[in-house]
Amino acid sequence: MVIDDSKTIRRTAETLLKKSGCEVVTATDGFEALSKILEHRPNIIFVDIMMPRLDGYQTCALIKNNKMFKETPVIMLSSKDGLFDRARGRIVGSEQYLTKPFTKDELLGAITKYVTKTA
Repeated sequence: MVIDDSKTIRRTAETLLKKSGCEVVTATDGFEALSKILEHRPNIIFVDIMMPRLDGYQTCALIKNNKMFKETPVIMLSSKDGLFDRARGRIVGSEQYLTKPFTKDELLGAITKYVTKTA
Protein backbone atom coordinates (compact mmCIF):
# COMPACT_ATOMS: atom_id res chain seq x y z
CA MET A 1 0.00 0.00 0.00
CA VAL A 2 1.18 3.51 -0.85
CA ILE A 3 -0.30 6.43 1.10
CA ASP A 4 0.62 9.87 -0.21
CA ASP A 5 -1.29 13.06 -0.95
CA SER A 6 0.89 13.61 -4.04
CA LYS A 7 -0.63 11.99 -7.11
CA THR A 8 2.83 11.95 -8.73
CA ILE A 9 4.42 10.05 -5.84
CA ARG A 10 1.52 7.57 -5.66
CA ARG A 11 1.64 6.94 -9.39
CA THR A 12 5.44 6.61 -9.45
CA ALA A 13 5.52 4.14 -6.57
CA GLU A 14 2.57 2.19 -7.96
CA THR A 15 4.19 1.90 -11.39
CA LEU A 16 7.56 0.81 -9.98
CA LEU A 17 5.96 -1.79 -7.71
CA LYS A 18 3.53 -3.16 -10.30
CA LYS A 19 6.36 -3.61 -12.82
CA SER A 20 8.02 -5.79 -10.19
CA GLY A 21 4.93 -7.95 -9.78
CA CYS A 22 3.44 -6.37 -6.67
CA GLU A 23 -0.25 -5.72 -6.12
CA VAL A 24 -0.64 -2.09 -5.10
CA VAL A 25 -3.40 -0.25 -3.27
CA THR A 26 -3.12 3.52 -2.96
CA ALA A 27 -4.67 6.11 -0.65
CA THR A 28 -4.51 9.90 -0.64
CA ASP A 29 -4.43 10.32 3.16
CA GLY A 30 -4.50 8.47 6.45
CA PHE A 31 -8.29 8.35 6.75
CA GLU A 32 -8.72 6.78 3.33
CA ALA A 33 -5.83 4.42 4.07
CA LEU A 34 -7.29 3.10 7.32
CA SER A 35 -10.46 1.84 5.64
CA LYS A 36 -8.48 0.33 2.76
CA ILE A 37 -6.07 -1.39 5.16
CA LEU A 38 -8.98 -3.23 6.77
CA GLU A 39 -10.31 -4.24 3.36
CA HIS A 40 -7.05 -5.19 1.59
CA ARG A 41 -4.73 -6.21 4.45
CA PRO A 42 -1.48 -5.10 2.77
CA ASN A 43 1.82 -6.88 3.45
CA ILE A 44 3.69 -3.58 3.68
CA ILE A 45 2.67 0.08 3.90
CA PHE A 46 4.59 3.07 2.51
CA VAL A 47 3.28 6.28 4.09
CA ASP A 48 4.12 9.92 3.42
CA ILE A 49 4.79 11.99 6.53
CA MET A 50 3.28 15.30 5.39
CA MET A 51 -0.41 14.82 4.57
CA PRO A 52 -3.59 16.76 5.31
CA ARG A 53 -6.08 15.60 7.95
CA LEU A 54 -4.06 12.64 9.31
CA ASP A 55 -0.29 12.83 8.84
CA GLY A 56 2.06 9.89 8.36
CA TYR A 57 3.11 9.74 12.01
CA GLN A 58 -0.51 9.62 13.20
CA THR A 59 -1.41 7.06 10.52
CA CYS A 60 1.54 4.85 11.46
CA ALA A 61 0.68 5.07 15.17
CA LEU A 62 -2.93 4.05 14.49
CA ILE A 63 -1.80 1.09 12.37
CA LYS A 64 0.75 -0.07 14.94
CA ASN A 65 -1.74 0.28 17.83
CA ASN A 66 -4.17 -2.10 16.10
CA LYS A 67 -3.62 -5.74 17.14
CA MET A 68 -4.39 -7.00 13.64
CA PHE A 69 -1.83 -4.76 11.94
CA LYS A 70 0.91 -4.10 14.49
CA GLU A 71 3.19 -6.60 12.70
CA THR A 72 2.60 -4.98 9.28
CA PRO A 73 5.79 -3.15 8.25
CA VAL A 74 5.35 0.61 7.82
CA ILE A 75 7.92 2.55 5.80
CA MET A 76 7.88 6.34 6.19
CA LEU A 77 8.36 8.47 3.06
CA SER A 78 9.50 12.06 3.32
CA SER A 79 11.33 14.80 1.50
CA LYS A 80 12.76 15.79 4.90
CA ASP A 81 15.90 13.93 5.91
CA GLY A 82 16.40 15.21 9.43
CA LEU A 83 17.41 13.14 12.42
CA PHE A 84 14.35 14.36 14.33
CA ASP A 85 12.01 13.13 11.58
CA ARG A 86 13.69 9.73 11.48
CA ALA A 87 13.54 9.42 15.27
CA ARG A 88 9.87 10.41 15.34
CA GLY A 89 9.16 7.74 12.72
CA ARG A 90 10.82 5.12 14.92
CA ILE A 91 8.87 6.27 17.98
CA VAL A 92 5.52 5.69 16.25
CA GLY A 93 6.67 2.25 15.12
CA SER A 94 7.90 2.56 11.54
CA GLU A 95 10.44 0.01 10.35
CA GLN A 96 12.29 2.23 7.92
CA TYR A 97 12.50 5.80 6.59
CA LEU A 98 12.98 6.53 2.89
CA THR A 99 13.77 9.99 1.58
CA LYS A 100 12.02 11.25 -1.54
CA PRO A 101 12.79 10.96 -4.33
CA PHE A 102 13.13 7.25 -3.63
CA THR A 103 14.42 4.72 -6.14
CA LYS A 104 12.92 1.48 -7.36
CA ASP A 105 15.74 -0.35 -5.54
CA GLU A 106 14.86 1.35 -2.24
CA LEU A 107 11.19 0.39 -2.53
CA LEU A 108 11.95 -3.18 -3.53
CA GLY A 109 14.70 -3.39 -0.93
CA ALA A 110 12.19 -2.54 1.81
CA ILE A 111 9.78 -5.17 0.48
CA THR A 112 12.54 -7.78 0.32
CA LYS A 113 13.69 -6.93 3.84
CA TYR A 114 10.29 -6.86 5.54
CA VAL A 115 7.83 -8.89 3.47
CA THR A 116 9.62 -11.92 2.06
CA LYS A 117 10.36 -13.28 5.52
CA THR A 118 6.62 -13.62 6.21
CA ALA A 119 5.46 -14.49 2.71
